[in-house]
Amino acid sequence: MASQSPHDKLRSLPQVEEVLHDASLEALTESVPRDLVCDAVRTSIDEARQAILAGSDADTSIPSIVRATRMRLLALNRPSLRRVVNASGVIIHTNLGRSVLAPAAVQAVNEVASGYSTLEYDTDAMARGSRHSHCEQLICALTGAEAAIAVNNNAAAVMMVLSEFAAGHEAIVSRGELVEIGGSFRIPDIMAQSHATMVEVGATNKTHLFDYVRAVTPDTAMVLKVHPSNYRLIGFTESVAISELRSLADDENAAREQAGGTSGDKLLVYEDQGSGAFMRLTCFGDYAEPTVSESLQAGADLVSFSGDKLLGGPQAGIIVGAKPLIARLKKNPLARALRLDKMTLAALEATLRLYLNPENARREVPTLRMLTETSDEVRIRTKKLASMLKKALPADACEVSIVEEISRAGGGALPMCDIPTYCVQVKFLQGDALSCDRHLVSERLVPVVGRLKKDMLLFDGRTVLDEGEMQEIVCACTEYFEGIDR
Repeated sequence: MASQSPHDKLRSLPQVEEVLHDASLEALTESVPRDLVCDAVRTSIDEARQAILAGSDADTSIPSIVRATRMRLLALNRPSLRRVVNASGVIIHTNLGRSVLAPAAVQAVNEVASGYSTLEYDTDAMARGSRHSHCEQLICALTGAEAAIAVNNNAAAVMMVLSEFAAGHEAIVSRGELVEIGGSFRIPDIMAQSHATMVEVGATNKTHLFDYVRAVTPDTAMVLKVHPSNYRLIGFTESVAISELRSLADDENAAREQAGGTSGDKLLVYEDQGSGAFMRLTCFGDYAEPTVSESLQAGADLVSFSGDKLLGGPQAGIIVGAKPLIARLKKNPLARALRLDKMTLAALEATLRLYLNPENARREVPTLRMLTETSDEVRIRTKKLASMLKKALPADACEVSIVEEISRAGGGALPMCDIPTYCVQVKFLQGDALSCDRHLVSERLVPVVGRLKKDMLLFDGRTVLDEGEMQEIVCACTEYFEGIDR
């Protein structure tokens, strides 16, 4: 049969009413408004029309249009943001929502989300209160800071600090710390947006104290030290410690005071610590990140950090430091624009409360548990998953084994640190790792994210949270092997 011309194909496209009479679409109108069904049919027909005009051999039959319409309508009822099983071994996985909340934090969110709350109500004074008060006392108790404020992420915190204290003035930063992290957050761009004049000092690999000393002018408002996140210089490198910058600032401030300057003319030392840790993870040795309290003790006037990285809480940016400086930030117009909502505050407060007992935090905060548990503890969980997969999957289609591997902290934390772990390895005798990985991620309501290595699929036991997630992995793999032509 001769192929149809584009003109004939266009003429063969069905009318909307013809498609709507299909029994499966009529059934959908019981749960989906008819207007939405009609719009979906029109979109599917137009999609086919555009494909024909582009030269494609589009299927213009009613069954084809119905299938496209059903997929479009079913997608409306499928949430875009949904739970994922993270078997990748990346603990603070930025693409998968970073840190997993502790059960206490989840419960706190549920309680404030399901009714009214004391978000901005002081029950002691029986009057309007401040949402900043919910976490400040806990943060100060845990870090030794005089005061604190929390905003919606650390990028916002950096912007807020620079806007309040360096706008219209100079801020000095080492060239080796002019980093770009995920989502195109670049220190030079943030400087420009906050109307601070960035002064670069040092070389890419080495910055000395005298570089900062030579750069300070009467218009210098701040010395900024930036955590390099995933970026590291290795080898012939040198940087300046917070304590040295504190001495520099003290000398400069003494000179300004003698010259008749005011408290507003003081040179500040500010550290963007990035990940933010409340306890030193000694199990990582020299790789362990400095804690927030260590930076404050070393002399930083202000320190900002994330709530959803090493802290293991919800997305937030926390700023700690001297009380007069935090008071200025609370009055800044950005404080309202960047403030936390009630659910984030509830999760953050519950997470912080767990840190009052460090051992309890290690057990209850999933990020801390996954970072600090031994490889032997991971192996026990991995063996259980391997056993479940061996029982469920066809022996003639795959081989399941346990292998030693490396996990990563993720989220810009501990980038050079190899964390020993164990993985379940699936070797494919039928099908292949790539198509299985695509099925696990793209074709399930609950995606399962593992990692590919040499035509094999690995599931890292360190980031598999519980037996329920193990069962999801088993179900996902079973579905794949049942679907291939064996």
